[in-house]
Amino acid sequence: MLALKDFTFDELERIVTEDLGLKAYRARQIARWVYKKGVSSFESMTDLSKPLRKLLSERFTLDVLKPLKVEVSSDGTRKYLFGLCDGSRVESVFIPERSWNTLCVSTQVGCPVGCTFCLTAKEPFVRNLTASEIVDQYIHVQRDVKDARISNVVFMGMGEPFLNFDSVKKAVEIMTHPCMLDLSARKITVSTVGIVPGIRRMALEMNRVKLAVSLHATTEETRSRLIPLNKKHSLYRILKALREYPADNVRRIMIEYLMLKGVNDSTEDAVRLAGLLKGLRVKVNLIPFNAYPGAIFEPSPPERILEFQKVLWSKNIAVFVRDSKGKDISAACGMLRHRSKSACH
Repeated sequence: MLALKDFTFDELERIVTEDLGLKAYRARQIARWVYKKGVSSFESMTDLSKPLRKLLSERFTLDVLKPLKVEVSSDGTRKYLFGLCDGSRVESVFIPERSWNTLCVSTQVGCPVGCTFCLTAKEPFVRNLTASEIVDQYIHVQRDVKDARISNVVFMGMGEPFLNFDSVKKAVEIMTHPCMLDLSARKITVSTVGIVPGIRRMALEMNRVKLAVSLHATTEETRSRLIPLNKKHSLYRILKALREYPADNVRRIMIEYLMLKGVNDSTEDAVRLAGLLKGLRVKVNLIPFNAYPGAIFEPSPPERILEFQKVLWSKNIAVFVRDSKGKDISAACGMLRHRSKSACH
């Protein structure tokens, strides 16, 4: 059977009118039940006739994820472990803020990039997620947190979004369509380690949402040590693509920079970073490294991070230190894992 959440609204409308021979308004009814009300069965769609509900249940599936575990941090962060129908697992993170709530979603089972600082990279890459598996993370978590409306979505979980571009693009279309999840495009951020063709494609096909780029270094040598993929998508090529990116003052590109003790956190690195970013409309997020057993790196001391930040401020670069949430449940940046397999449901 087909996963109903794999279809954009235009595709759903075509299926309803051309395949099922129904009036177009039925697509809006179905979408309202699935995305506004978050139902988990076709039987719950009470304004559809019983024969139509039966027909839909015979041709489509609704939920494609199975909630397996929820862990709650002392700071209110919630980490979700989901089972997929092939036995794989992924994790998502709900981050409550004072004025908004954010969901960090995964786009792949594991990650093929192999960043040397990332815990997710310690496990083998399995496959890309489908659009429905991405969207279902939002729907399941929203069901669980009930009235705590999730207004922001960041594609910063397991995987490299631009190595699964088509599914990510479709998921964003579903999330932002007014008849579906109806999220603001400006409250969705897609993060990449620097896949240059993906950056260029996003500029053409998906530039209504925010772009975040993980630089993590100011020299090619250091970046290649941290991110092996830098040999293909170099710092130079990434910055060239960013200079061509159609960002504006309202939607600045986010530069993510992981602070690693003695590796990329010197004053010289801060000065170089300011030089690399000169002329770009960006804001920089300095990310304290979240250490884990067996990690080969150490976090930069807080005072070093603040000094790094001061240098960037002095060079007129907007810079912030990210407050890592959920560290006590391994839900912080770079700590998500898929671990062992689950049974198909």
